[in-house]
Amino acid sequence: MTASRRHALATAISATAIAAFGGLAAAPAPAMAQAFPSKPIRIVVPYPPGGSSDIIARAISQGLSEALGQSVIVENKPGANGNLGAEFVARAAPDGHTVLLCDVGALAISPSVYTKLSFDPGKDLRGVTMLAYSPHLLVVHPSVQVSNLKELVALSKTANLNFAVTATGSAPHLAGVAVERASGARWQYVPYKGGVQAIQDTVAGQTQVLMNGMLATLPQVQAGKLKVLGVSKRTRMPLIGDVPTLAEQGLSNFESGTWQGVLAPRGTPEAVITRLNTELIRVIRSPDIRARLTGQGAEVVTMSPAEQDKFFVAERARWAEVVTQAQIKLD
Repeated sequence: MTASRRHALATAISATAIAAFGGLAAAPAPAMAQAFPSKPIRIVVPYPPGGSSDIIARAISQGLSEALGQSVIVENKPGANGNLGAEFVARAAPDGHTVLLCDVGALAISPSVYTKLSFDPGKDLRGVTMLAYSPHLLVVHPSVQVSNLKELVALSKTANLNFAVTATGSAPHLAGVAVERASGARWQYVPYKGGVQAIQDTVAGQTQVLMNGMLATLPQVQAGKLKVLGVSKRTRMPLIGDVPTLAEQGLSNFESGTWQGVLAPRGTPEAVITRLNTELIRVIRSPDIRARLTGQGAEVVTMSPAEQDKFFVAERARWAEVVTQAQIKLD
């Protein structure tokens, strides 16, 4: 072989190697998207079992598992008004295998309430999609002799009423503060470590008043263990169409509720976020799950990741004002 032919062959081999190497270098992004998920998915619910977020997590887990071809595990990590579980996810590997399912509104409140929050939800987490919304129900123990908000406000000025707080600084807590300030009511707040405990004590009559998400509270109303006075939505809920809104009862445009959504650690690849968004929306919109949630008082509400991030920013600003007015601060 002549020197010129050896040179030409070496050049061709080098070019082929460079092209192949370049192909390998460009492969990680699509390969990563195709490889996800490569192990079980963990859905962290930062509240005790039985609450609204837990109900939705367990409702979607099987369908999501089938869609992704991996086991989906629901893990409850309660503590610090949801912040313990939220921080756990924020610090998790940003690969999409550990996600947070929680009340996004409550998460947006935390930076205003906690003076020493060890993570920043807005910076350390990012939206995947919203899943559902259920308005708050204003309920009382059946022994409380009132049938509407006006009568409750009047009674609160002559009797000691204990208001069960699902957690200090939670969305239901701030909704209760907003109702109290707007209506002129007076009650004593009794804090709990979760909605389930708050509901149980109100059912038992140890507390008399409660605001909480419809999804977790409606079954107690339907069972006759709690009496509903109003729904915190601008329009009535078809499921309880005879229950007036708080706006109808004098609190103009009043609206609050529990927004369940999924978030992932900041830095999770966009392709993984997109895959999770697509599959979660497909599962939550399936006829059986939609019917099940609607029958319990929740509306299926989905968003793009960008829309959910925008919602989070708006909720954070909205509730910061209420926190400031109420002077609620926790270490």
